Amino acid sequence: MTATKHDPKDFENPPINWIPAIVLLSTPLLALILVPWYLWTHDLSFSVWLAFAFFMTWTGMSITAGYHRLFAHKSYEAHPIVKYFLLIGATLAVQSSAFDWCSGHRVHHRHVDDEYDDPYSSKRGFWFSHIDWMLHKYPSGQYDYKNIPDLKKDKILQIQHDYYGFWVVLSNLIFVGLAGLITGDMLGTFLMAGLLRLVLTHHFTFFINSLCHMFGTRPYTDDNTARDNPILALLTWGEGYHNYHHYFQYDYRNGVKWWQYDPTKWFIAGLSKIGLAKELKTVDDLTIKHAEVTMQFKRAQKLANGNAMSLDERMLAFKERISAEYDEFTKTVEEWHALKAKSIELKRTEFASRLHEADEKLKEQFAQVEQKILAHSERIEKALLQFKGKTT
Repeated sequence: MTATKHDPKDFENPPINWIPAIVLLSTPLLALILVPWYLWTHDLSFSVWLAFAFFMTWTGMSITAGYHRLFAHKSYEAHPIVKYFLLIGATLAVQSSAFDWCSGHRVHHRHVDDEYDDPYSSKRGFWFSHIDWMLHKYPSGQYDYKNIPDLKKDKILQIQHDYYGFWVVLSNLIFVGLAGLITGDMLGTFLMAGLLRLVLTHHFTFFINSLCHMFGTRPYTDDNTARDNPILALLTWGEGYHNYHHYFQYDYRNGVKWWQYDPTKWFIAGLSKIGLAKELKTVDDLTIKHAEVTMQFKRAQKLANGNAMSLDERMLAFKERISAEYDEFTKTVEEWHALKAKSIELKRTEFASRLHEADEKLKEQFAQVEQKILAHSERIEKALLQFKGKTT
């Protein structure tokens, strides 16, 4: 995908993308009619519900751990067994080939929020970002695959792309059909583990493109509309921590805090423990905390600027406190950058036998910087709480 801007006129009256339109509009309608009818007229066995849960997990995690974090972002490396197990699950999910999905996603990150170059830009509204970008042949959704040279080297991915429709039909017939034989309820299994699972997986994924750019918090960056939404994280196997992801997109984690619900992260970490995944990419705690504190200062400055007409002593004191704290924070960040440059220089110039000694030498200094940034965070949060408490 080139950096050339699309002409807004090309977005007027785009042709219908017939196959996706038929699938995406007919399947929810069929699910709304057939699933309630079947549940009303039949006793659904536990084994069918189990099949539904299995396919929801397999296909959902295949999109998050497979298409997204493995193929699109290369945030870890997976054993071929895992890689192709996830590829089969992603094919079952019917969300386009790996080439289409990953190429479009990389374009999204490159042009996030651009009204015409972001394939599912939230700037064009909920309907467009949720589903309409697939229902029509918009210019932003036509990919040349120049941004996925790494994926194009994989012959299996190329085969999946070239015969995608065939593999979608075959995989769903084989795997869901096999589950139907096991449960002894073929129709119920196809309706629940096939149709209902397909619709739910589709729209839970689509919520990341739409709702996660509209509702939630922005603790790491406000340079784009992506937001952290813990409720959507529950529906999307941890993908709801979208503000973090857009700022640190190559981290294999989306829910970076220990208490955040991110089963995809736990799945990948678990694979690494048994040798089925490696090279897990992470962002260091200090860099993450720096982003958080920067946003804390932005919120404090916005609060101060929003009350610019109020020149009472409390506001003046708050502004002075924020200004002084920010000056100190800037010095701390400069110290941190100097340490990183020093670390790189030491690793470049020191003999291999002394690299460990150099790392140990700087570790204590980095820890001190980290403590300073944490202290800035605590003081700015305390200032915000005190000011809000006095003004409410």
